[in-house]
Amino acid sequence: MTEMGYANPQPRMGFFTDTSVCIGCKACEVACKEWNLVPADGPGDMDLLGTSYDNTGDLGANSWRHVAFIEQRVPARSMHDDMDVLAAASVGTADPGTGAPSSSTAESVRGDDLGMPTIGAPRQDVVDADSGVRWLMSSDVCKHCTSAACLDVCPTGSLFRTEFGTVVVQEDICNGCGYCVPACPYGVIEKRESDGRAFKCTLCYDRLGAGMEPACAKACPTDSIQFGELDELRERAAQRQRTLHDAGVSEARLYGHDPDDGVGGDGAFFLLLDEPEVYGLPPDPVVTTRDLPAMWKGAAATALGVAAAVVASFLGAGR
Repeated sequence: MTEMGYANPQPRMGFFTDTSVCIGCKACEVACKEWNLVPADGPGDMDLLGTSYDNTGDLGANSWRHVAFIEQRVPARSMHDDMDVLAAASVGTADPGTGAPSSSTAESVRGDDLGMPTIGAPRQDVVDADSGVRWLMSSDVCKHCTSAACLDVCPTGSLFRTEFGTVVVQEDICNGCGYCVPACPYGVIEKRESDGRAFKCTLCYDRLGAGMEPACAKACPTDSIQFGELDELRERAAQRQRTLHDAGVSEARLYGHDPDDGVGGDGAFFLLLDEPEVYGLPPDPVVTTRDLPAMWKGAAATALGVAAAVVASFLGAGR
């Protein structure tokens, strides 16, 4: 990305989150808070919201990773009862700790006796046959957009694009103006009430500089969160989607992977098992500063027209 301004930029790094193997353990949330010293939201951080097995609810200044728990009613005999979920999981997923696609299910962890899915199997395909309920789980994060509106509107340079293509807030430069908050099409960035400055995921910029993977990806036990070079992740995600489609999971779809979308593609993208809106994601995000050049041109033309009218009125009055 030559627009980053680095003489020797690194390969663009990012996240691919495969929600089909997310078990909702929240290890990513804990690891993120511990490594980045993200404070708790107070006593409410340990309280369930009452609508799901969730205690954070959304991304924010004090929640850089958020695991969504979405409960859905489905027919008691679900659509994938006859599929071999182990076979479906054996291709296109990555081995934890290596990032390499797995070719064997020998190390898959069985969760039947615990009422949990097999780790490595598409999470949505495990349905309570009696109640007709299924769970969608997904770990959300800042998207590190290619066209980042938060970066565009920052007046102090607090927000900048790193040599890895990620977008980071320098908290010591942030003046708390809050322009970045409404600029984000995903509602990710937020001002921290305790000090008024804006905070969000940095994709563990300090760890990247040391050759380490981000804390959330390191902690993920099922490799639902995969970290690596963005081009490689896109190829891996496309293969995973094909594998699920071949296994009968026709609703599997990629979100945020397309460089031609409204934000130029996301540095953190997802494989979803339902519509984006179900996960609280906008279906067609667009960079909010897209129309600013045209707006400024229109404002300039209007100002020139007003100035010309004022000059003409003075000249006419002097005759």
